[in-house]
Amino acid sequence: MSPVMNQDPSTGDQIKKTNDQLALLNQQWQSVIVGQHDVLEKILVALIANGHVLLEGVPGLAKTLIISTLATLLGGQYKRIQFTPDMLPSDIVGTQIYNAQTQHFEPKKGPVFAQFVLADEINRAPAKVQSALLEAMQEKQVTIGTTTFPLPQPFFVLATQNPIDQDGTYPLPEAQMDRFIFKTVLTYPSTSEEKQIIQRFQGGFPTIPDGIVTMDLITSIQQLSRQLYIDDKVSEYVIRLVDATRFPGNYGLSDLTPYIRCGASPRASLAFIAASKAYAFLQRRNYVIPEDIKYLAPDILRHRLNLTFAAEAESMSADKIIQTILGSVEVP
Repeated sequence: MSPVMNQDPSTGDQIKKTNDQLALLNQQWQSVIVGQHDVLEKILVALIANGHVLLEGVPGLAKTLIISTLATLLGGQYKRIQFTPDMLPSDIVGTQIYNAQTQHFEPKKGPVFAQFVLADEINRAPAKVQSALLEAMQEKQVTIGTTTFPLPQPFFVLATQNPIDQDGTYPLPEAQMDRFIFKTVLTYPSTSEEKQIIQRFQGGFPTIPDGIVTMDLITSIQQLSRQLYIDDKVSEYVIRLVDATRFPGNYGLSDLTPYIRCGASPRASLAFIAASKAYAFLQRRNYVIPEDIKYLAPDILRHRLNLTFAAEAESMSADKIIQTILGSVEVP
């Protein structure tokens, strides 16, 4: 499909200039994180799309290091929240403290008031604690008592969870899962990458330069990416993909019907639009192509499919269902 270009010619120049600046950020980021290039790219796409990421992987795969390094390179405020079963919502958003001198209650802001928030092992806290992030992730604000406070901008949450150790964990509510633009899976490094890890870290952690790219630049990139062009045919392709997760029989995929309890919500369609524009931006294009949609589909949809017991019994994973849908829905 040949895209119809309706952009200001200066947009292409802005995309090239800002990507040149991001190249230095990527270089420094990858000098600390060995491998995981696809994961780093998805996190950067999510940041540009003003979304949040759920990162799943076994312990020791540098989940914490990835987000802390990015925050340092950008010179952003960074807070780490360790989720535990005994947490309260106030441990995240904050609470009101009585001031004896003024005889008034004053807000004490919680660790969610940062530009980069690591929600470590988010599934170890009960649903009422996880739900404390709902307003923050969607509206970019937090209510303490009767007062609503805006969060620092840009605001980015990276939550982690361990897919293996399920003792003492709580499944994330559907509303919470839907707040993440991506669910990205970390895999083990290759043997050559593990050799690099040993060589790079045997003398301690490398020095991370502060503020390689400014937060103001990230904000301007977020605004610029929203201006990128997406053709109506590509938007319709997104709608068909999302609709196929709800009514697979309408797309000749009746075999999938017993495996899907609930398909993706309209928030998935919005995630596709925002993320595909951000990804196209990183590819130095000012328009979205169908291949962008296909590349991002697993990360956008895998956590939004509510599967049945039949799917679990027959080892039919969300990723298998998504690949089947991608192979069946017509590409423009």
